[in-house]
Amino acid sequence: MNMQTEQRKQTTRQYNFATIKPLKLMHAVVFDNYGGASVLRTGVVEVPRRLPGQLLIHVEASSVNPIDYRLRRGELKGLLLFGFPRVPGYDVAGQIVDCDPDAPFKPGDRVMAYLNHLRGGACAEFVVCPIDVAAKIPDTMPMQEAAAIPLAGTTALQSLRDHGQIAPGKRVLINGASGGVGAFAIQIAKRYEAHVTAIASGSNEDFCIDLGADRFYDYSEVDYTNLGEQWDLIFDVAGKSGYLDARRVLSEGGRYVSTEPNAIEMFMTVVTWPLSKSGTVMLAKPSAADLRELIELYELGKLKVTIDSVFSMNQAADAHRRVEAGVDHGKVVLVNRF
Repeated sequence: MNMQTEQRKQTTRQYNFATIKPLKLMHAVVFDNYGGASVLRTGVVEVPRRLPGQLLIHVEASSVNPIDYRLRRGELKGLLLFGFPRVPGYDVAGQIVDCDPDAPFKPGDRVMAYLNHLRGGACAEFVVCPIDVAAKIPDTMPMQEAAAIPLAGTTALQSLRDHGQIAPGKRVLINGASGGVGAFAIQIAKRYEAHVTAIASGSNEDFCIDLGADRFYDYSEVDYTNLGEQWDLIFDVAGKSGYLDARRVLSEGGRYVSTEPNAIEMFMTVVTWPLSKSGTVMLAKPSAADLRELIELYELGKLKVTIDSVFSMNQAADAHRRVEAGVDHGKVVLVNRF
């Protein structure tokens, strides 16, 4: 195994994207059972096989999202039925190694992708994914920033645009505005010309205002449901409130959107859809079109990426601990160093 690993390292260092030399083994972050961050380890696994309609991507960076540690802890084990070992991660930034001749990509293209595989797989040297979940990134976009966008950016965009039906002039409240999703949500909401109220810890007031928030409240000092104000859209990124709490401060026809998939809020999604004030628990769907929209905002200078910290892949356990402990603002990024 040691000889195979060394050969694989040498081949990777000499890899030419224009001349494909198939590899059989790669480094990856894996876990063999549910548990705390310490279950994460560096292992050697098979390089995934690319099928027609898919891309093989050399991963240069990824990032950690709350869903990663929740899956690792076993909170959603009913959704993952295919055993271990597992490779975490959904965000990919890297270069295409192989694709179909008629694909809208070519080897060497710089891309970001939001993996659509329920089990993840981004924390590895190589991943495969369908063409329709990846998008080209400009040369001006650093890989670390590209890796921070896919899941969090897509979640913010789909929550506001598709589930919240955001429109110019609407009053939007973002609860948990300083985190990865919340920071993107502020900027996307302003791009849609909405009036944005941000809720976060007091130390993040300047950060949220700089991103474009029109008003700010410190959650430790203010309960937004008791302010006597009303909003057309409440996006609860933090999952700290609920539909029943938010309903009384929703305007007529208003919408409450949460990213917290608990049983109560899922039930509210079903029973409130015909009501004038609806509640929705959203689950983001990988989409190349949405990634392209986010990239366009980035190129226009309308989407700033904030990075909290950077870890190498072999420090994935520390990166998970960082996110679990609570990040003041920005994303935790992993770079491909094993």
